[in-house]
Amino acid sequence: MEQEQDHPNINRNIHPPILALICIVIAHWFGWFVRVPFGAPDFLQNAGFGLIVIGFFLAVAAFMEFRKAHTTLDPHGSVKTLVTDGVYRISRNPIYLGYLLMVIGFPLNAGLYSGVLVAPLFVSTINRLVIEKEEAYLEKKFREAYTGYRSRVRRWL
Repeated sequence: MEQEQDHPNINRNIHPPILALICIVIAHWFGWFVRVPFGAPDFLQNAGFGLIVIGFFLAVAAFMEFRKAHTTLDPHGSVKTLVTDGVYRISRNPIYLGYLLMVIGFPLNAGLYSGVLVAPLFVSTINRLVIEKEEAYLEKKFREAYTGYRSRVRRWL
């Protein structure tokens, strides 16, 4: 008799922070090799820094909610509790939202607009490879509690 798995069916080689880092590197590479005739003005570079800070603190706030709930941060692991408090009241994926802000913010802070162009790549990749599998797992594990939460809170914002 085969035992049912109690974790999302996410490929073990897929790690969301690494995906974000890859997208940041792609954005920088793209920005350096495909030059636009004008760089981002200082106020946009400062806005990029602000996005980095907001993204970082959003991810940290989400990590803290996981710790409070005594459940795993590992997207490949078994979740003990459905986390719906704190930043999880405004986004079902505040960690990934934080990563997205950093994908846009790091290049923008360097004077490059390419983070905005790479952001849809990050969103579609993380949706397809991670979030859809996490959501299927959470719906199967927490049933009505998760579907109610999903109906109240948007995936990103």
